[in-house]
Amino acid sequence: MKWNQRILIKDLPLRVEQEVELQGWVQFTRKSGKVRFIGFRDGSGTIQLVMEKGLTPAPLFELWPNLTQEAAIWVKGTVKASAQGQFEVELWVQDLKVLGSSVNFPITPKEHGADFLLGLRHLWLRSKRQVAIFKVRDQVISAINDFFAQSGFVKMDSPILTTAAGEDPKGLFRVPYFDLGDAFLAQTGQLYLEASIFAHGRVYCFGPTFRAEKSKTRRHLNEFWMLEAEAAFFTHEDNLDLQEDLIHFVLGRVLERCGYHLLTLEREVESLERAMRPFVRLDYDDASKLLGELGEPLAPGDDLGAPHETALGNHFQVPVFVTHYPKAVKAFYMKQDPARPDRVRCADLLAPEGFGEIIGGSEREENLDKLVQAMLDKGLKPEHYDWYLDLRKYGSVVHSGFGIGLERLVAWITGTHHIREAIPFPRMMERITP
Repeated sequence: MKWNQRILIKDLPLRVEQEVELQGWVQFTRKSGKVRFIGFRDGSGTIQLVMEKGLTPAPLFELWPNLTQEAAIWVKGTVKASAQGQFEVELWVQDLKVLGSSVNFPITPKEHGADFLLGLRHLWLRSKRQVAIFKVRDQVISAINDFFAQSGFVKMDSPILTTAAGEDPKGLFRVPYFDLGDAFLAQTGQLYLEASIFAHGRVYCFGPTFRAEKSKTRRHLNEFWMLEAEAAFFTHEDNLDLQEDLIHFVLGRVLERCGYHLLTLEREVESLERAMRPFVRLDYDDASKLLGELGEPLAPGDDLGAPHETALGNHFQVPVFVTHYPKAVKAFYMKQDPARPDRVRCADLLAPEGFGEIIGGSEREENLDKLVQAMLDKGLKPEHYDWYLDLRKYGSVVHSGFGIGLERLVAWITGTHHIREAIPFPRMMERITP
């Protein structure tokens, strides 16, 4: 049988009273009188296998001791409508073979600590909760790619090895690069996307990003995936509209296709449905004033911290754009607001429920002289950015862009408290294995 003709658990509701063959793994077993039940998954879904004395061939019961947690099996049986609410259908076993044994699987159904589970991340990925998170993550990625394809954006791949900082130089991972000195693991693909807009107009990239930040908070990773987009002739306002449309598209896809997984995660769907409303747009000064009223005062000129982001999210209960931050707390490439030279045309999108910033974006500085001065003001050496400055010499135009931390977005959508659960193999300051 060809691979695309094999029947999967997800296909079974349309095959009631048909005989099928499946391959997968044992999740659990239990007995009830003459009946024995096997929780079984194959990657597409989960089902209950049923064996009953007098109906199931007797020799198969001799295999019961081998049907341990995570044993791989092949099974043949008849699909029946399920009498239990947990499963739509179940499979009554006619034949069964053990394909791969599993002895003393270390992650038992009891509660385990975070360090224990992180050390066994390669096995913990099989858990019901982790499966649900990564099914949602897969749909988020698929929706992002579909949105940009439908919106006329070209996917451009940016390099992992770079020669200059795109963000804080102190957050760079250094890598020896043959006889050319040090290279750095990319903090962002933005600078390369800016080069690409002059060829394609609208572009995006999607890949791993690295920050050498010594942070142990629940919202930081040293390696994460980032979606970044840039568009020529896009103003700051266009940029906000694009971001809002993208998040609405992604949420719509998840709500449409991931209901079962959100239920598994006990995610409050109403909060995601509420986020389908128009987003709040709040100037930094207005945000600062409101924070004072909410009991989370912000010192003049400071960036927002986690308590401030949480307070604003809880107040509005929908995503909030905070715009026009002080120039001093933002990156060199952000465009000054002509009406307020100490401010930049930027925005952070804050997710509700305490999940904080999920998008950072801005209109970019298109004027060469102003860009060079901004670099000098930040202590950067313009000669390290020669190729980037060239972009302002040959047909420079108004343009804007943004970046989304995929894991932060997934953590919010799935209601996951710690960002480490939103990436398959988290890399943090104190952990680089498995």
